[in-house]
Amino acid sequence: MRTELVTTLKRKATDLLSDLGRDKEPILITQHGLPSAYLVDVESFERLLSRMNILEGIARGERAIDDGRTLTNDEAKTKLARWLK
Repeated sequence: MRTELVTTLKRKATDLLSDLGRDKEPILITQHGLPSAYLVDVESFERLLSRMNILEGIARGERAIDDGRTLTNDEAKTKLARWLK
C-alpha cells in the first residue's frame, strides 16, 4: 500500500486520483506523520460496503440463533408466502 502526505494530496490530487483509478491500490494519507485517511477507488469501496453488509447480516442471523429466534422450514415458507403475495 502506498502512503502519501496530506500536502501531496493537496498539490497532486488529480495525479493521485488517476493512479488510484489505474492501480486500484488504496493510498494511506498521513498528516503530521500519523495515519489520517485512506483514499480508495469507488468500485473497491462499494465492494467493501457490500461485504460488510453481508457480514452484518450473518452476525444478525447468529444472534437470532443464540436468542432462539428461529423458524422451522414450514414456518419460514408460510411467512415468506405472505410477503410474496
